Amino acid sequence: MKNQTTDPYPEPIRKERPAGKNSRRERPSEKHNELMAEGRNAVLEALKTNENADKLYVQEGLGEGPVSQIVAEARSRNVLTVYVPKEKLDQMSETGRHQGVILNLSAISYADVDDILRKASEKGEKPFLFVLDGIEDPHNLGAIIRSANLAGAHGVIIPRHRAASVNATVAKASAGAVYHTLIAKVTNLAQTIEELKEKGIWFVCADMDGEVMYQLDLRGAIGLVIGNEGTGVSRLVREKCDFAASIPMKGDIDSLNASVAAGILAWEIVRQNSMKP
Repeated sequence: MKNQTTDPYPEPIRKERPAGKNSRRERPSEKHNELMAEGRNAVLEALKTNENADKLYVQEGLGEGPVSQIVAEARSRNVLTVYVPKEKLDQMSETGRHQGVILNLSAISYADVDDILRKASEKGEKPFLFVLDGIEDPHNLGAIIRSANLAGAHGVIIPRHRAASVNATVAKASAGAVYHTLIAKVTNLAQTIEELKEKGIWFVCADMDGEVMYQLDLRGAIGLVIGNEGTGVSRLVREKCDFAASIPMKGDIDSLNASVAAGILAWEIVRQNSMKP
């Protein structure tokens, strides 16, 4: 039984688990368009001043002073840097003067994890989070954010690297939910989960080999972890979760789309938390 004196979200009672060892979100723009900065001066200035810097594209083979300075600035701010052929930049460019660098700016202002917890506290509710481990398809990401919002989740946590970011496609697929949902980007999902567990939040991941979701106690402060479309939840993140939930299926194929699985599990969490004790 968990230590009830230190757990801020004491119910429900579950098996004991071992103890494990971020600015306010600005109002997002209502535009659904992905923004880009092109050219060395524009990109460097955007990196220094714009909190929505998302991904830097650099022309292969460019390594002279100004470009190296831009890359260093991007890395210092944990902005993903991708090297691509000049032809790719030419296709992306809207001005035709990219000078070997284009910076994508996300469609929203990202929140901090603490903002999500604060939202739950302000509503007098126990935290309900979505944690997305390597969702790569922007349509899936948008659909999951839409489900999270409609299920009453207080926020969505996504990784900074090796996953889709919020862009115009995600915004459209979410039916605008990205502008009403707190979305936090973190560098290390496993570490973030561990820190949230210490705050009394329990985590369940979608896993075909897990227990049937109806047999799990999913009430209280909880985080729902959804893995990559092809490989599922990564090993390290899976090890940090308290439960693994499977969805009963009777068809001829063995898996559901990630966004569909997220929706089904989310509403099982909603159902259990809406039941009277």
